[in-house]
Amino acid sequence: QVQLVESGGALVQPGGSLRLSCAASGFTFSSYFMYWYRQTAGKEREFVASISSSGDSTYYADSVKGRFTIFRVDGENTVYLQMGELKPEDTAVYYCSVWIAKQYWGQGTQVTVSS
Repeated sequence: QVQLVESGGALVQPGGSLRLSCAASGFTFSSYFMYWYRQTAGKEREFVASISSSGDSTYYADSVKGRFTIFRVDGENTVYLQMGELKPEDTAVYYCSVWIAKQYWGQGTQVTVSS
């Protein structure tokens, strides 16, 4: 079955950097777009970034454009989110996702940006 396991969340100071990982299994990873979303308490889950199956195309929410980079390593079945210039408003649980007939989610990883 489809499994997505996020890792890399941490407490980081404003202006810092962090790299999140999402290890995928149970499907042909290289054939699918992959997504990162985030959610804070009391708010809807929001789109952060996505990457095409080939890795040639990437898309970002305006709020993270220029600061975050999504990339994939198909040989590792892993998608990454490199986050830089972190701000307190980036604090959230970050989720990895894939659409295969329906949307699948990982369990999430907590990112806290605070001094």
